Amino acid sequence: MANHKSALKRIRSNEKKRVLNRYQHKTTRNAIKALRLSTDKADAASKLSSVISMIDKLAKKNIIHDNKASNLKSKLTKHVAKL
Repeated sequence: MANHKSALKRIRSNEKKRVLNRYQHKTTRNAIKALRLSTDKADAASKLSSVISMIDKLAKKNIIHDNKASNLKSKLTKHVAKL
């Protein structure tokens, strides 16, 4: 166990961040899954902008890598265009 006050605070704050990051990442993955399962082009196009925004936020916070974000956005955009 940590001995310093700052280390104890760091443990608390890291845990809060970890839980929030997991929640945001899982929420985004579920949104991506829903977008991929969508068959209606109009519905998928409306979902696409919100999913891309979620992906950008994850990349900005370094929850996912920038290249992974780019690859996801590209694949999802192609998927929606193909519908």
